[in-house]
Amino acid sequence: MNAQVRSGENAGRQAQQAADSKPVRLLGRVGLAAYGLVNLLFAYLAAKVAFSGGGGGNASKQGALQTLASQPGGGLLLWVITIGLVALAVWQLAEAGVGYGYTTSDKRRTARRLGSAGKAIAFGALAFSAGRIAAGGSAGSGGTQKTFTAKVLELPGGQLLVGLVGLGIIAGAGYLAYHGWKKKFLEDLDLMRASLGTRKTVIRLGQAGFVAVGVAYALVGVLVLAAAVTYDAKKSAGLDGALQTLAKQPYGPVLLGLIALGVASYGIYCFFDARFRRG
Repeated sequence: MNAQVRSGENAGRQAQQAADSKPVRLLGRVGLAAYGLVNLLFAYLAAKVAFSGGGGGNASKQGALQTLASQPGGGLLLWVITIGLVALAVWQLAEAGVGYGYTTSDKRRTARRLGSAGKAIAFGALAFSAGRIAAGGSAGSGGTQKTFTAKVLELPGGQLLVGLVGLGIIAGAGYLAYHGWKKKFLEDLDLMRASLGTRKTVIRLGQAGFVAVGVAYALVGVLVLAAAVTYDAKKSAGLDGALQTLAKQPYGPVLLGLIALGVASYGIYCFFDARFRRG
């Protein structure tokens, strides 16, 4: 038994050393910067939808990647983003297993690790989309989600499952907004080296950014929930569909413009996150 315990402890230390290694940390920071760029492009597309009243292309992170691919040199940059996002996913996976040692509360540490596991999945999926587009493929669309929702609705208990997914998305979006409003993101940053002005900038960008991203995904959750309640898969939509729907509502373009500004703030915050992330 003691040998098994020692073996487990050694494996844990090795995993921690791998997560804390300079190459992994460096690639992770590159991934954070790449993610910031993706969000800035996403904000640009959301602003286009706002100004066009519901048009303007695919306003989603996949749409941002496709926009980048169409630019001169975009294909090469997409491969860099793909590598960075893969590294970021691996970094978050390591954090999910052995990270957040600086957190004093065991309960809080467990919650942070679960959050990192979710981020690893999200970054991995986005990395797959980026790599697929860089290789000349497509990232998919909101129509794919509608088809998937329709198939789930046809299953026994499918309406309940879709409803739970919608509620889960709304809950996750609410957590993002809370995370930003309460400045919880500061727990991951080491701003001791930063000037007072930089600290204030990072705090404001993080607050505006997390809240805006939370609101955007809450819209997706509401549409998914509406699809479950009405038993109509057509009401389900991805991020692009949610923003397009918002743009067509009274005062929708104004609200969407504010979301775009917030997402742009989050994109800039990601660069500061890459610079001042603990570790």
